[in-house]
Amino acid sequence: MSVTGAGLTQAGLRQYEKDGFTVVPGLFGYGEVGRLCAEFAALQAAGSSVPGHFEPRAGDDPLDRYPRVMHPHEISALARRMLLDARLRSVLEELLGEEVLAAQSMFYFKPPGARGQALHQDNFYLRVEPGTCVAAWLACEVIDRDNGGLEVVPGTHRMELFCPDEADEGVSFAREYVPPPAGLAPVPVDMAPGDVLFFNGSLVHGSQPNRSSDRFRRSFIGHYVGRSAERIGGYYRTLSMSGARVSLPESEGAGPCGTEFASPSGPH
Repeated sequence: MSVTGAGLTQAGLRQYEKDGFTVVPGLFGYGEVGRLCAEFAALQAAGSSVPGHFEPRAGDDPLDRYPRVMHPHEISALARRMLLDARLRSVLEELLGEEVLAAQSMFYFKPPGARGQALHQDNFYLRVEPGTCVAAWLACEVIDRDNGGLEVVPGTHRMELFCPDEADEGVSFAREYVPPPAGLAPVPVDMAPGDVLFFNGSLVHGSQPNRSSDRFRRSFIGHYVGRSAERIGGYYRTLSMSGARVSLPESEGAGPCGTEFASPSGPH
Protein backbone atom coordinates (compact mmCIF):
# COMPACT_ATOMS: atom_id res chain seq x y z
CA MET A 1 0.00 0.00 0.00
CA SER A 2 1.50 3.31 -1.06
CA VAL A 3 1.47 6.03 1.61
CA THR A 4 1.81 9.71 0.76
CA GLY A 5 2.24 11.11 4.27
CA ALA A 6 0.92 10.79 7.85
CA GLY A 7 -1.21 7.78 6.94
CA LEU A 8 -2.84 9.14 3.77
CA THR A 9 -2.59 6.39 1.17
CA GLN A 10 -2.62 6.82 -2.58
CA ALA A 11 -6.03 5.13 -2.53
CA GLY A 12 -7.22 7.68 0.03
CA LEU A 13 -5.94 10.53 -2.11
CA ARG A 14 -7.74 9.11 -5.15
CA GLN A 15 -10.95 8.79 -3.14
CA TYR A 16 -10.65 12.42 -2.06
CA GLU A 17 -10.19 13.53 -5.64
CA LYS A 18 -13.09 11.37 -6.88
CA ASP A 19 -15.61 11.69 -4.04
CA GLY A 20 -14.52 14.80 -2.14
CA PHE A 21 -13.67 13.05 1.13
CA THR A 22 -11.43 10.42 2.68
CA VAL A 23 -10.86 8.96 6.17
CA VAL A 24 -7.42 8.45 7.67
CA PRO A 25 -7.91 5.82 10.38
CA GLY A 26 -6.16 6.19 13.73
CA LEU A 27 -4.36 9.42 12.94
CA PHE A 28 -4.60 10.33 16.63
CA GLY A 29 -4.29 7.98 19.59
CA TYR A 30 -7.05 7.12 22.06
CA GLY A 31 -5.12 8.88 24.82
CA GLU A 32 -4.89 12.08 22.82
CA VAL A 33 -8.59 12.28 22.07
CA GLY A 34 -9.39 11.26 25.65
CA ARG A 35 -7.41 14.19 27.03
CA LEU A 36 -9.13 16.57 24.62
CA CYS A 37 -12.57 15.32 25.64
CA ALA A 38 -11.67 15.57 29.33
CA GLU A 39 -10.64 19.19 28.94
CA PHE A 40 -13.93 20.20 27.36
CA ALA A 41 -15.94 18.06 29.76
CA ALA A 42 -14.38 20.10 32.57
CA LEU A 43 -15.27 23.33 30.75
CA GLN A 44 -18.88 22.22 30.41
CA ALA A 45 -19.11 20.97 33.99
CA ALA A 46 -17.92 24.34 35.30
CA GLY A 47 -21.03 25.88 33.73
CA SER A 48 -19.38 29.21 33.01
CA SER A 49 -19.64 31.10 29.76
CA VAL A 50 -16.57 32.08 27.77
CA PRO A 51 -18.00 34.84 25.54
CA GLY A 52 -17.43 34.20 21.86
CA HIS A 53 -16.37 30.61 22.51
CA PHE A 54 -18.68 28.68 24.85
CA GLU A 55 -22.03 30.01 26.01
CA PRO A 56 -24.31 27.49 27.74
CA ARG A 57 -27.80 28.62 28.71
CA ALA A 58 -30.88 27.41 30.49
CA GLY A 59 -33.40 25.52 28.37
CA ASP A 60 -34.86 22.16 27.42
CA ASP A 61 -32.78 21.68 24.27
CA PRO A 62 -29.73 19.45 24.96
CA LEU A 63 -27.67 21.95 22.99
CA ASP A 64 -28.50 24.63 25.57
CA ARG A 65 -26.34 22.84 28.13
CA TYR A 66 -23.87 21.48 25.58
CA PRO A 67 -23.35 24.12 22.89
CA ARG A 68 -20.44 23.71 20.52
CA VAL A 69 -17.18 25.41 21.46
CA MET A 70 -16.16 27.92 18.80
CA HIS A 71 -12.48 28.64 18.16
CA PRO A 72 -11.43 26.48 21.14
CA HIS A 73 -7.81 26.83 20.09
CA GLU A 74 -7.97 30.41 21.37
CA ILE A 75 -8.82 29.30 24.92
CA SER A 76 -7.10 25.89 25.09
CA ALA A 77 -3.42 25.18 24.48
CA LEU A 78 -4.29 21.53 23.84
CA ALA A 79 -6.88 22.42 21.19
CA ARG A 80 -4.35 24.75 19.58
CA ARG A 81 -1.81 21.93 19.37
CA MET A 82 -4.42 19.65 17.82
CA LEU A 83 -5.45 22.26 15.25
CA LEU A 84 -1.82 22.83 14.19
CA ASP A 85 -0.67 19.22 14.50
CA ALA A 86 2.00 18.12 12.01
CA ARG A 87 0.03 14.97 11.12
CA LEU A 88 -2.91 17.06 9.95
CA ARG A 89 -0.59 19.41 8.13
CA SER A 90 1.02 16.55 6.22
CA VAL A 91 -2.32 15.21 4.96
CA LEU A 92 -3.75 18.65 4.22
CA GLU A 93 -0.76 19.66 2.13
CA GLU A 94 -1.20 16.49 0.08
CA LEU A 95 -4.87 17.28 -0.45
CA LEU A 96 -4.46 20.99 -1.22
CA GLY A 97 -1.12 20.74 -2.98
CA GLU A 98 0.35 23.70 -1.12
CA GLU A 99 1.13 25.14 2.30
CA VAL A 100 -1.97 25.32 4.49
CA LEU A 101 -3.41 27.85 6.92
CA ALA A 102 -5.76 27.09 9.81
CA ALA A 103 -8.96 29.15 9.67
CA GLN A 104 -11.17 27.81 12.45
CA SER A 105 -11.59 25.16 15.12
CA MET A 106 -14.72 23.76 16.80
CA PHE A 107 -15.53 21.16 19.43
CA TYR A 108 -18.92 19.44 19.44
CA PHE A 109 -20.42 17.49 22.35
CA LYS A 110 -23.62 16.42 20.55
CA PRO A 111 -25.30 14.85 23.59
CA PRO A 112 -28.12 12.29 23.42
CA GLY A 113 -31.24 13.86 21.94
CA ALA A 114 -29.37 16.74 20.27
CA ARG A 115 -30.45 17.89 16.84
CA GLY A 116 -28.12 17.45 13.90
CA GLN A 117 -27.22 19.83 11.12
CA ALA A 118 -29.01 19.65 7.79
CA LEU A 119 -27.00 18.99 4.64
CA HIS A 120 -24.88 22.01 3.75
CA GLN A 121 -21.54 23.11 2.25
CA ASP A 122 -18.76 24.68 4.32
CA ASN A 123 -17.71 26.99 1.50
CA PHE A 124 -21.10 28.65 1.88
CA TYR A 125 -19.82 30.04 5.19
CA LEU A 126 -16.06 30.38 4.79
CA ARG A 127 -16.25 31.93 1.30
CA VAL A 128 -12.62 31.22 0.48
CA GLU A 129 -11.45 33.08 -2.64
CA PRO A 130 -9.89 31.58 -4.68
CA GLY A 131 -9.90 27.88 -3.94
CA THR A 132 -11.64 25.94 -1.22
CA CYS A 133 -11.48 25.14 2.44
CA VAL A 134 -10.85 21.60 3.66
CA ALA A 135 -12.24 20.22 6.92
CA ALA A 136 -10.38 17.82 9.21
CA TRP A 137 -13.05 16.15 11.37
CA LEU A 138 -11.61 14.17 14.30
CA ALA A 139 -13.80 11.52 15.94
CA CYS A 140 -13.36 11.50 19.72
CA GLU A 141 -15.38 8.29 20.24
CA VAL A 142 -17.22 5.64 18.24
CA ILE A 143 -19.42 7.54 15.79
CA ASP A 144 -22.21 5.97 13.75
CA ARG A 145 -25.74 6.57 12.55
CA ASP A 146 -27.27 5.99 15.98
CA ASN A 147 -25.45 8.87 17.67
CA GLY A 148 -25.61 11.27 14.74
CA GLY A 149 -22.53 10.62 12.64
CA LEU A 150 -21.77 12.56 9.49
CA GLU A 151 -23.38 11.87 6.13
CA VAL A 152 -21.73 13.00 2.88
CA VAL A 153 -22.92 13.26 -0.70
CA PRO A 154 -20.01 11.97 -2.81
CA GLY A 155 -19.10 13.97 -5.90
CA THR A 156 -20.75 17.25 -4.89
CA HIS A 157 -17.31 18.80 -4.30
CA ARG A 158 -17.08 19.21 -8.07
CA MET A 159 -20.26 21.31 -8.17
CA GLU A 160 -20.86 24.98 -7.53
CA LEU A 161 -22.34 26.27 -4.30
CA PHE A 162 -26.07 25.66 -4.00
CA CYS A 163 -28.53 28.23 -2.72
CA PRO A 164 -30.03 26.36 0.24
CA ASP A 165 -33.62 25.78 1.27
CA GLU A 166 -34.82 26.28 4.83
CA ALA A 167 -34.04 23.38 7.16
CA ASP A 168 -36.49 21.65 9.48
CA GLU A 169 -35.69 23.20 12.86
CA GLY A 170 -37.01 20.11 14.58
CA VAL A 171 -34.03 18.06 13.38
CA SER A 172 -31.42 20.72 12.51
CA PHE A 173 -29.99 23.48 14.67
CA ALA A 174 -28.88 25.38 11.53
CA ARG A 175 -31.29 27.03 9.13
CA GLU A 176 -29.74 26.05 5.77
CA TYR A 177 -30.52 22.81 3.94
CA VAL A 178 -29.07 21.71 0.62
CA PRO A 179 -31.14 18.91 -0.95
CA PRO A 180 -28.98 16.22 -2.59
CA PRO A 181 -28.71 16.84 -6.35
CA ALA A 182 -30.75 14.56 -8.59
CA GLY A 183 -29.33 11.06 -8.74
CA LEU A 184 -27.14 11.50 -5.65
CA ALA A 185 -27.76 10.50 -2.04
CA PRO A 186 -26.00 10.95 1.31
CA VAL A 187 -23.97 8.06 2.65
CA PRO A 188 -22.97 7.61 6.32
CA VAL A 189 -19.37 7.76 7.51
CA ASP A 190 -18.84 5.57 10.58
CA MET A 191 -15.67 6.35 12.55
CA ALA A 192 -13.59 5.13 15.49
CA PRO A 193 -11.82 7.32 18.07
CA GLY A 194 -8.77 8.95 16.50
CA ASP A 195 -10.00 8.65 12.91
CA VAL A 196 -9.98 11.86 10.88
CA LEU A 197 -12.37 12.57 8.02
CA PHE A 198 -10.99 15.08 5.51
CA PHE A 199 -13.43 16.67 3.09
CA ASN A 200 -13.62 19.42 0.49
CA GLY A 201 -15.48 22.59 1.46
CA SER A 202 -17.98 22.20 -1.38
CA LEU A 203 -18.93 18.65 -0.41
CA VAL A 204 -22.56 18.49 0.68
CA HIS A 205 -22.65 16.94 4.16
CA GLY A 206 -24.56 17.03 7.42
CA SER A 207 -25.90 14.84 10.20
CA GLN A 208 -29.09 13.51 11.73
CA PRO A 209 -30.01 13.99 15.41
CA ASN A 210 -28.32 11.92 18.08
CA ARG A 211 -31.01 9.30 18.61
CA SER A 212 -29.10 7.29 21.20
CA SER A 213 -30.15 7.34 24.85
CA ASP A 214 -26.73 7.48 26.47
CA ARG A 215 -24.02 8.17 23.87
CA PHE A 216 -22.40 11.50 23.09
CA ARG A 217 -20.87 12.17 19.68
CA ARG A 218 -17.90 14.35 20.51
CA SER A 219 -15.69 15.63 17.72
CA PHE A 220 -13.01 18.23 17.07
CA ILE A 221 -13.02 20.02 13.72
CA GLY A 222 -10.50 22.25 12.01
CA HIS A 223 -11.05 24.18 8.80
CA TYR A 224 -8.05 24.93 6.62
CA VAL A 225 -7.28 26.86 3.44
CA GLY A 226 -4.38 26.94 1.01
CA ARG A 227 -1.67 29.60 1.36
CA SER A 228 -2.75 30.98 -2.01
CA ALA A 229 -6.15 32.04 -0.61
CA GLU A 230 -6.61 35.78 -0.92
CA ARG A 231 -9.89 36.35 0.96
CA ILE A 232 -12.07 34.63 3.51
CA GLY A 233 -15.27 35.31 5.46
CA GLY A 234 -14.93 37.97 8.14
CA TYR A 235 -15.51 35.60 11.08
CA TYR A 236 -12.43 33.47 10.42
CA ARG A 237 -8.99 34.25 11.84
CA THR A 238 -6.30 32.45 9.89
CA LEU A 239 -3.05 31.13 11.34
CA SER A 240 0.01 29.56 9.78
CA MET A 241 0.63 26.00 10.93
CA SER A 242 3.43 27.38 13.10
CA GLY A 243 0.82 29.51 14.90
CA ALA A 244 1.56 32.95 13.45
CA ARG A 245 -1.39 35.16 12.59
CA VAL A 246 -1.93 35.54 8.82
CA SER A 247 -4.39 38.29 8.00
CA LEU A 248 -6.57 37.74 4.94
CA PRO A 249 -8.94 40.40 3.59
CA GLU A 250 -12.64 39.70 4.08
CA SER A 251 -14.53 38.22 1.14
CA GLU A 252 -16.59 40.89 -0.56
CA GLY A 253 -20.36 40.79 -0.90
CA ALA A 254 -22.72 38.17 0.44
CA GLY A 255 -21.97 35.37 -2.01
CA PRO A 256 -24.25 33.78 -4.58
CA CYS A 257 -27.31 33.42 -2.33
CA GLY A 258 -27.23 36.60 -0.30
CA THR A 259 -27.15 34.91 3.09
CA GLU A 260 -23.51 34.01 3.77
CA PHE A 261 -23.34 36.72 6.40
CA ALA A 262 -25.48 34.48 8.65
CA SER A 263 -24.07 33.03 11.86
CA PRO A 264 -20.95 30.99 11.08
CA SER A 265 -21.53 27.29 10.96
CA GLY A 266 -19.72 24.13 10.13
CA PRO A 267 -19.94 20.39 9.94
CA HIS A 268 -22.05 18.73 12.59
